[in-house]
Amino acid sequence: MNTTAPIGVFDSGVGGLSVLHDIRAVLPNEDLIYVADSGHVPYGSKSQEYIQERSIALTRFLIEQGAKTIVVACNTATAAAATRLRSVFSLPIVAMEPAVKPAAAATRSAVIGVLATVGTIKSAQLAALLERFGQGIEVVTQPCPGLVEQVEAGDLDGPETRTLVERFTAPLMQRSVDTIVLGCTHYPFLCPLIADVVGADVALIDTGAAVARQLQRVLSSHDLLNQSEQRGSEQFWTSGDLRDAPRVFSCLWGRSAEVRRLPEQFL
Repeated sequence: MNTTAPIGVFDSGVGGLSVLHDIRAVLPNEDLIYVADSGHVPYGSKSQEYIQERSIALTRFLIEQGAKTIVVACNTATAAAATRLRSVFSLPIVAMEPAVKPAAAATRSAVIGVLATVGTIKSAQLAALLERFGQGIEVVTQPCPGLVEQVEAGDLDGPETRTLVERFTAPLMQRSVDTIVLGCTHYPFLCPLIADVVGADVALIDTGAAVARQLQRVLSSHDLLNQSEQRGSEQFWTSGDLRDAPRVFSCLWGRSAEVRRLPEQFL
């Protein structure tokens, strides 16, 4: 595999751009290809079989684009499809997991909250993490239907988004959590709003930076790190509507983003 080949990253929608920010910070010289499966968002309410089908299709697209490794920048897709992807494809695949371990280490009150999609909360992956790292602490899980859609629309702090955040964090605050796991890659974009609602004494933890470091380790172990001194490029693709995508991508990426629509066979 060519070390200058790009890294392929996909998510159910635009949320994985939060992970892409962390990847770019750790690996400034790598070329990145990002796919938002916004035509099928949210994954949280979909069946495992459906998510596996979409994950395989998006991985095939990224491989066609020359990707040397794949990052599944989606907790729900990781839980539903990461094992299947690794059985189907031979290239390295890096995936997510909710930050239960660091949250358990950080909590002072021994009570942590997990905000996630329905699919992630019901997953065997989260159950295993709670079993492994949740001993001796109370874990309050909270599904957040509707939050992904708000981020997809680029609404990070509007009245409707605030109402949802207040509704979903209230049960956690009633149980006196002092640490909240952001168990969906869309949610880091809501950090300022969530922090405003729950207060500065509650720590918010996501795994984007840890995933970026793991990606760096995987590339290094496979001798796939790009040794170029030039800053890497980014390509953005979506299965969703192109009319609003450039605005939302540019808002979340922090600078102007050109977005292309996936070829018909991958929609």
